[in-house]
Amino acid sequence: MQEVALQAMRFHALVGILPHERVTPQPIEIDLRVEIGDGEGIVDYRSLYDATAAVLGEGPIDFLEEIAERVAAAALAHGSRVRTARVAVRKPHVPLPGPLAFAEVVVERQAPPDV
Repeated sequence: MQEVALQAMRFHALVGILPHERVTPQPIEIDLRVEIGDGEGIVDYRSLYDATAAVLGEGPIDFLEEIAERVAAAALAHGSRVRTARVAVRKPHVPLPGPLAFAEVVVERQAPPDV
């Protein structure tokens, strides 16, 4: 297997369920790692970045889990070469009562088996 990783992509997006989170973009950081089957060619990481940016540009998203799932699905839809997608989504400004560097959600998804 080969891996392609895009680490610490940074975006500003409408994320969250609180009223101010629905109207004020906030920073979101995403790591995307895909595995490609041996001998299955090259994956254009620019298109993986663009697919990630498109997910965040779709408008308000309620939860980090939704972002992670959508980015993973977009990466897996990238073509038959992508076998797995691991996505970590971090939100540094979380409205909690104490110190916190960030909240993070991680998902890993596999492409359906070839038929």
